Amino acid sequence: MIRSSLLIAAASVALSGCALLASPDPVQLYRFGGASAYAGTGATSACPDVHVAMRRVDFPEAARGDRILAVTGAEAAYIKGARWVSPAETLFEEALRNAFADGGTCTVLSGGPLTRDGLLLSVDVRRFEAAYAAPGAVPDANIVVLLRLIRPGDRTIVAEDRITVSESAGENRQSAIVAAFDRATAEVSRQIVLWTDQQGFRATRGS
Repeated sequence: MIRSSLLIAAASVALSGCALLASPDPVQLYRFGGASAYAGTGATSACPDVHVAMRRVDFPEAARGDRILAVTGAEAAYIKGARWVSPAETLFEEALRNAFADGGTCTVLSGGPLTRDGLLLSVDVRRFEAAYAAPGAVPDANIVVLLRLIRPGDRTIVAEDRITVSESAGENRQSAIVAAFDRATAEVSRQIVLWTDQQGFRATRGS
């Protein structure tokens, strides 16, 4: 009986040890897209409404989801103990739509059917990463976006461009890196709104 009790006690200790070892590391959740994107587009105030439908924002596979991608040279990894509160592509699209709602001078971003003279906006995010010049260095939040404005009727590309924004985190800490992504997203969104206003106005005026 004593031997059986000792074995049971030993097994209990072993199981509790396994439970401790299997406990996941704490994860801090972050979001971006809260910074104000609109600081004035400079588009003409006399422009007609340009109705634009936006495709779902496309993201690189490595940056999709809730993990925060970090790149050092040719090496890539995810920042340990930090996650986005929602998939990065969802947060980015929400921030961009809010920027259009707050700052579009010409653009009316539509979720429904396009008007006869409407345009289609394609937003292809090619990079969304914390870039390190060297291990342990202060990273930059890098965002690269390819834009296309398309006339749906004949699939004509009205305009296309590339936007690149880089914001230094200032220090190599999770909260500082997230703040850099927030600023970079706001600036990219502002530039996309400005570009869409300008190109949409030109396309409407020329049609």
